[in-house]
Amino acid sequence: MIIDFFYQLIRFVLLVLIQVLILNNLQLPGIFNPYIYPLFLLLLPIRMPQGLLLIIGFVTGLTIDTFSNTMGMHAAACVLLCFMRPQVLSVIGPSGGYEQTDKPTLAHMGFRWFAIYTSILIVIHHLFFFFLETLEFRQFGFMILKILLSTSLSLLLIFLTESFFIKRKSR
Repeated sequence: MIIDFFYQLIRFVLLVLIQVLILNNLQLPGIFNPYIYPLFLLLLPIRMPQGLLLIIGFVTGLTIDTFSNTMGMHAAACVLLCFMRPQVLSVIGPSGGYEQTDKPTLAHMGFRWFAIYTSILIVIHHLFFFFLETLEFRQFGFMILKILLSTSLSLLLIFLTESFFIKRKSR
């Protein structure tokens, strides 16, 4: 339990540092905004209580908002992601439900499950975040393009990051 807490804390710190020190400072065109920090929320234990999950989502988003000067937009998007996470898990879950030892990782659940799970929640996060950022329909086409490109880049970074933690099978 304590070891898991420190493991989660280290994951949180590393992903936040990568986000605020590297990804937020990349000189990409304005339509590419990769966000890797939601991976922390995606990898939290499946059986985490909803209230705790929402609090962790809020703190995670608020941390990014503090470093990004985004006035609560990340916090709102993270809370929505955490609110929707149990529903997504129940829809894509195995027919018998999840085991106590199941972890929402690429290595544990497999590529197909992880791709569906991650894609749904990252799309929800990005749709809400970029809608809050734009707050008008006059730039609807630009917003959709930004969502598509940023979501694609974020998913690529998340899959690459997760693939580093898959143990290679010996030949």
